[in-house]
Formats: sequence, structure tokens, C-alpha cells
Amino acid sequence: MKKNFKKLVKILNNGGIAVMPTDTIHGIVCRAQDRKTVEKIYSLKKRNPTKATIILIDSLDRLKLFGIQPTNEILETLSHYWPGPVSIILDCHDEAYSYLHRGTNSLAFRLPYDKTLQELIKSTGPLVAPSANIEGMSPAKNNEEAYKYFGDSIDIYVDGPSAEKASKIIKISKDGLEVIRP
Repeated sequence: MKKNFKKLVKILNNGGIAVMPTDTIHGIVCRAQDRKTVEKIYSLKKRNPTKATIILIDSLDRLKLFGIQPTNEILETLSHYWPGPVSIILDCHDEAYSYLHRGTNSLAFRLPYDKTLQELIKSTGPLVAPSANIEGMSPAKNNEEAYKYFGDSIDIYVDGPSAEKASKIIKISKDGLEVIRP
């Protein structure tokens, strides 16, 4: 990712879509605050339109962009899991982000451990990062597999290794912690 860093930042900041390794598996990514491009990812993936997606952030402060003000107790829980390969679902009732929460009134965030990925997010803002695959099919393990799904519809394919398993997903609610995906 370091080799194409400036090009990647420019593409994402101009409304582009990338397939790239994340801190877990390969993802299809765009800026989370670019509604039009988020919708394009949903279309490319043939993703269920009522299913929210994971958003990568580079710091806890980024939660404020989505109208989320975590309590001290929630911040303590987040600091236990982050940075790391754990996506955490938090309540988000802001209708301005309905294109992200898809009526669920919650968003899943992950603060990756990888410093280069954090730098990318600092340069672009939070990134929507669902797995690089058509819904219901196996996640792409590399760019060749991702290309079979998306072809030339992607603005840039970024080389690099990724982990072999998706993030753990935990939901934080008033009832406590619930593991959604181990």
C-alpha cells in the first residue's frame, strides 16, 4: 500500500473505489461520507440494501463525525478492543447517515492496528470497507479473485497481503456486549 499511497489517497478523495488489503481481509473501500460512492459499492457487491457495513476509523474522535458520543464506559470497552481486528456496532440515530446504517440505527466501526492504514484514513476520512466479494460469495483473498468479481469497475487495486479471516463483530447496547460474529 505504501507504494501507491498518494495515488490511492487522490482516487479515494475524488470519489473513487479501491480494492485493497485491510487489517483483516481484502475490502472494497470508499470514503464513508461520500454517499454516491457508498451506493455504488452496494450496487457492485449486490449487497442487501438493508444491511449496514463496516467503517474504518483512525481514532476514537472520528465517531463524532457520525453523531456518536460514547460514554466513558463505552470508551473503556473500545480501548480494550482497539486498535485491532474487532468491529464494534454502536447506536447511530442520525438520519444524515441513513445511507450507512440502512435503517438499523447503528453503525459498525473498526480502528485498525496497521499504521499505514491509519495514515490512509487520516488522509481520506473514515472508509466504508465491506469484504471484496459479491454478496453470498467467498471474500476475495487477493486482487486476482477480486478482479473476477468487479473487473474494471474498480478505480484501483492495491497489492498487499491480508489476513485470512474477517473481523470479530461485537455489538454494544444498553444490555451489554453481544458477539455477532466470533
